[in-house]
Amino acid sequence: MSGVRRVVSLVPSLTEAVAVSAPGLLVGVTDWCTHPGDLGDAVRIGGTKNPDVRRIAELRPDLVIANEEENRAPDLAALRAAGVEVLVTEVRDLPQALRELDRVLVGALGLRRPGWLADAERAWAGVEPAGAERAWAGVEPAGALTAFVPIWRRPWMVLGRDTFAGDLLARLGVRNVYAGHPERYPRVPVEELAAAGCDLVVLPDEPYRFTAEDGPEAFPGLPAALVSGRHLTWYGPSLAEAPGVLSQALRAAL
Repeated sequence: MSGVRRVVSLVPSLTEAVAVSAPGLLVGVTDWCTHPGDLGDAVRIGGTKNPDVRRIAELRPDLVIANEEENRAPDLAALRAAGVEVLVTEVRDLPQALRELDRVLVGALGLRRPGWLADAERAWAGVEPAGAERAWAGVEPAGALTAFVPIWRRPWMVLGRDTFAGDLLARLGVRNVYAGHPERYPRVPVEELAAAGCDLVVLPDEPYRFTAEDGPEAFPGLPAALVSGRHLTWYGPSLAEAPGVLSQALRAAL
């Protein structure tokens, strides 16, 4: 193992990846870090968008791990100005996520490559983006199914271009109709969404917590797949079971 002994994670999925791979390294995590359930004595240092920079510096971490999308550049700059080393990940698709996990766990932390990471690679092996054979049975129309994927309401926001979640869905045979949008998370009026002519709507339970009573009613007559946000948007140990969990939710909607 490298000289890194004290880690602060500003990314829930990376928190889980580190905690499962090397219990005891984490000294600070965000308020949104919920997995695994027992994070020991790790101090809560605020949210992903509003971390307490002074509290983090007081924890004397050897490394802070962050993400260019989930965390704000001014906060990361403030940490560096305080003399804290910060590693920033970038994740836009599954292959990049697997590479970044290797970079954090093996490269930066000096850990032996965890077995769950190999399990995740095996789980997704041969599952290519839309156009390939779907990873679940029971749906026969030619080509990929089309969907939009809300991540917020009031206002309605959806997955747009270059998103990790969109890539996972494409590998399961579901094409995001807003994948070509110039924005990554565009605001789209609900009337436009309802008129998009998609096969289904995919509703994750984070960052907005869509439920059977909150979300599907906005799109009457359209099949709604309620999916686990952790399995759709997190890159970590959940990747090993994500194909099965997501496929089951998609199948149940049709």
